[in-house]
Amino acid sequence: MGISCCKTHEALRQDSYDVDYGRNVSTSHGGSSYTDDLVMDALRALRKLAENNMEPPECMTILHSLAEEEEGWLNVVKSCIFAIPLEDSLGAAVVCLLLDECPLPTRDAIKTLSSKLNLSKSLKKLVFNTERDHRQNELTSSICRNLAVVLACLADKLAGPLSIVLLTQGTLEFLLKRLTIAEYPGVVLNSILALEKFAQTSENKLTIRDSGIAEMLVNLEKEWLGSKDFERHQAGFCCQWLLDNTCKFASTTEKIIYFKSLFQARCDASSFESVRCTFCASTGVWYYEVTLLTAGVMQIGWATKDSKFLNHEGYGIGDDEFSYAYDGCRQLIWHGARSTPHHHPPWVPGDVLGLLIDLERGKVAFSMNGDTIIRDFKAALSGAGFFAAASFMSFQHCIFNFGAKPFMFPPNVPFDNFNDHANMSSEDKIVLPRHLKLAAIRQESISNDPCKICYENSADTRLEPCNHRQVRFTYRDVCMRCAVQLQHCPMCRMHIQDRVLEDHSMPPSPQDTS
Repeated sequence: MGISCCKTHEALRQDSYDVDYGRNVSTSHGGSSYTDDLVMDALRALRKLAENNMEPPECMTILHSLAEEEEGWLNVVKSCIFAIPLEDSLGAAVVCLLLDECPLPTRDAIKTLSSKLNLSKSLKKLVFNTERDHRQNELTSSICRNLAVVLACLADKLAGPLSIVLLTQGTLEFLLKRLTIAEYPGVVLNSILALEKFAQTSENKLTIRDSGIAEMLVNLEKEWLGSKDFERHQAGFCCQWLLDNTCKFASTTEKIIYFKSLFQARCDASSFESVRCTFCASTGVWYYEVTLLTAGVMQIGWATKDSKFLNHEGYGIGDDEFSYAYDGCRQLIWHGARSTPHHHPPWVPGDVLGLLIDLERGKVAFSMNGDTIIRDFKAALSGAGFFAAASFMSFQHCIFNFGAKPFMFPPNVPFDNFNDHANMSSEDKIVLPRHLKLAAIRQESISNDPCKICYENSADTRLEPCNHRQVRFTYRDVCMRCAVQLQHCPMCRMHIQDRVLEDHSMPPSPQDTS
């Protein structure tokens, strides 16, 4: 499970606060030293989240109450900047979580924040004074990283006019100043993410594009993408994405990227996002590996087509009876929205997670750098086909190996890998940057009888037995490529028993209105 509606294994510390939990929170307890303690307890609590459908940790409830007033919200932001340690793998994710859970700030609060930060490219010391607390520090890597995360989260949450208010010339200069190989990689990475989030607002996008950012990103991508330093690689990866999707500027990589089955997955959203491969394993023994580039909350494993992923409610892989997942950050194995501890130490960047499923014997196995844990299937999973799948908390990144290169810790039993069995068309093996893909789509003409799903191919397939049974639709509404991916008719939701490829030169039969 992700980050919503959870409870900790252990009671949260109460002796670190100047008031007890349960008392009415007033602004008299809203100073930064107090909110520092609450933020740090939220950071500790996140590692202990172990149940769904329960109340959030009480420290987060108090922070939410404090943030309902402008002074309290500013103190929460201040604590996120000054209190979160750089070395904590969940630090950036906790900042994102706390700001996402807080009430939306007003326009005046954003103006006040911008004024108090007073960012610029020449800034040497961050001074952040509020009514009850005065804080100033040299611009350490920790403060710069946290400040960039705060800006990214607010820009994402406030996309629109408030995002424009927040992106002052000084803020833009401050973030651009961080885009150098001499800067700490974590600061560079989160500054890139902040600029990406600001660019979600069209006016900001034009401002950022005209700032000369493209050359900076190209240099970073060239130097860091593929680096053995995981934070540098992440920054290079995000540079490439920003170049391809925001700057409309060719990156140093090939514009056409050929499919090699080494997939990178990254989540920079505040929600608990999930991904699932397209190939289904239904019999035999299957194995794949994942290399961790970050050490935060991820649930990686196996899911069936019946698995349900509710990203904004914190439900992902392992949070229903149709999936299993390994969580190395919190040292848990998830199934049916319940967790059981495992003996592996917390994972760190560079660790390799091996995932095996034996559909004949009803076993799943998770190995961390070769040390294996085996679990039995539950009855609900018997006979189901499985997909490789993963769920990510904010700012998490990993690389999947489905057999494109030799496995680092292969199991000592015969197994299949996805690369040897899954097939892709020549077109599917080519990935275009988004702006080039959109340009190509604009130049395409739509046929007179297109597939009602993809609008790319001609509708040449009849679904049986329903024939859609709607007067305004012809028998042929989909192409075979889309039809084979459907289990139910997209028009009437009837179960599909057969798919019939018809001669497209012949007109469709009259609609059956009975």
